[in-house]
Amino acid sequence: LRFPEKLWKMLESDQFQSIWWSEGGKCVAINKDLFEVEVLGREGQQVFHTQKIRSFMRQLNAYGFTKMQRNFQRSASLPEFLAEEAAASAHSQILYYYNPSFNRAHPWLSETCKRR
Repeated sequence: LRFPEKLWKMLESDQFQSIWWSEGGKCVAINKDLFEVEVLGREGQQVFHTQKIRSFMRQLNAYGFTKMQRNFQRSASLPEFLAEEAAASAHSQILYYYNPSFNRAHPWLSETCKRR
């Protein structure tokens, strides 16, 4: 699978607690510390071909994702809000990435995510 397809499957899976849809499905939220352990630190079952968060972030950038600062409002949905609150209370760094072609409400747009 291509990077955007892997990312989409991960976001839709209940298997991962370190990554979720934010802002009503318009942004990808990543609990950096937990992601490094839960996803990148997997032995023998790697999702992505890297064990480094920097390489994963470069992949995001290569597919047109931009890092967002957390100055927008809290998520409206309860599960997103609770996930963000739990992550914030654990003092973990939450990273937010946005791509106009990567939106939960419009899954067909993800096919237009091409590597630059």
